[in-house]
Amino acid sequence: MDTKSNKYYLTTAIPYVNAPPHIGHALEFVQADTIAKYHALKGQEVFLTTGVDENSIKCVQAAAKQNITTKALCDANSNSFREFVKSIGMHYDAFVRSSQDEAHWNGVEKLWNMCMDSDDIYKKTYSGLYCTGCEAFYTQKDLVNGLCPEHLTKPDVVKEENYFFRLSKYSGRIREMIDSGSLVILPKERKNEIIGQIDEGLEDFSISRSNERAKGWGIAVPKDESQKIYVWFDALSIYLTSIGFGSNEQKFKSLWPADMHIIGKGIIRFHAIYWPAMLMSAGLEMPKHIIVHGYVTSKGQKISKSLGNVVDPMAMIDKYEVNAVRYYLLRGIPTFEDGDFSENDLIAANNTELVANIGNFIHRTMTFAYKNYKGELKSKNAIDKNDMEIISRINLLIDEFDADMSNFKIGRGLNRVLEVSSIGNKYFQDNKPWELINADRDGCEKVLFVCIGICKALSVLLYPYLPDAAEQLAKSLNTNIELLQGAKILPQGEVHINEPKQLFKKIEDAKAI
Repeated sequence: MDTKSNKYYLTTAIPYVNAPPHIGHALEFVQADTIAKYHALKGQEVFLTTGVDENSIKCVQAAAKQNITTKALCDANSNSFREFVKSIGMHYDAFVRSSQDEAHWNGVEKLWNMCMDSDDIYKKTYSGLYCTGCEAFYTQKDLVNGLCPEHLTKPDVVKEENYFFRLSKYSGRIREMIDSGSLVILPKERKNEIIGQIDEGLEDFSISRSNERAKGWGIAVPKDESQKIYVWFDALSIYLTSIGFGSNEQKFKSLWPADMHIIGKGIIRFHAIYWPAMLMSAGLEMPKHIIVHGYVTSKGQKISKSLGNVVDPMAMIDKYEVNAVRYYLLRGIPTFEDGDFSENDLIAANNTELVANIGNFIHRTMTFAYKNYKGELKSKNAIDKNDMEIISRINLLIDEFDADMSNFKIGRGLNRVLEVSSIGNKYFQDNKPWELINADRDGCEKVLFVCIGICKALSVLLYPYLPDAAEQLAKSLNTNIELLQGAKILPQGEVHINEPKQLFKKIEDAKAI
């Protein structure tokens, strides 16, 4: 088998560490982890890159406000991000700290030199409007009432000598790549947004900052110690350096190009315009998909550090446990749109769906089977027509789940999981095994055999969303997480289950913060 054809390489955005993580980061990390685990269920070799963006002016300024060194700030907040990623249940294969990873620095310099060799980097003096929150220059037409449209702050007027990248040279090629579908941007509205920006005309952009403004923090421009490489040129390179660019070319060639970058809509221009142009200049392959999620909002307003309405995701996990938080983010926040975060909605989703639907079916099936059959069941009787219809419906839902997830429809995929557990609940209720156990023990065993088959399917379907719970269920079923097609229910066989444990807890008398 061609190992490269079986790989799936995806990345999160690389967040700034001028402050600890907020709930918007949680959404992206959970979405990326869910997509990664889905592709693992497909039997692919998955590699997930994440990390933190430390070489920014905003980190320098945040450290100055706290009267600490920039390194001290980055150390503290980067550790917070690493711990948070672990707490939210995201598995990663590479976590890069842009200020600390020597292999990353070497890769950034290599990319710079490749673009320089293509005659796409030049130096000039420039004056413009700079938003430190975005780490980007704006023109007057980009502003809304004189303010940055993203952070609602007045940009600074900056004049200095910088290196520039010839973005204008690549506008036609970027447009052609998007039109042809060789680079897929989802959802369609974001694709149209980028096409509109290209059609308005692309201007060359600054890719360095003076040492004076950067306070000496960041990666030096090759052969020019007076300048630091622009934070976005640096941070985007993590997608390359994390898989060996500049340090392990064999590994890099086996994983690049990226199959998916998952990002927030506020940084789409950097990923869908700047990044493809930089890769073209260096002669590197393009990523295949850019998936753009919306914002987590609070009362309709974007949640962000800059706006001061941050929701602490660690507090949410401590208060409600990780299963409830992951479930709500994937269920309550649309994949491609803005979604309002509400603790009351989180509680309702946990109690009425995760506990009362999915958890209820699994718990009643597993505890009844373990108590009455000591976990040993066989399909002794022929599966009747009604059971075959149930089995066929479940297996069809698995195929529909597969189709949804292959198209990044995370919420719809979770709907399929709920449908499967709803079918299981109805089947259990209709067949009344608590009565059948006394009248027809073999018939009761057949009913439970089907129900346990549904539990097995749920262990697989839940895995991308709630991996810890899915693995605990698989352990109770005395099995491992199957590949996706292995989740389909077979009409004959036997099962041996272990003593089950309750997967989900109802949130009692919770008071929203």
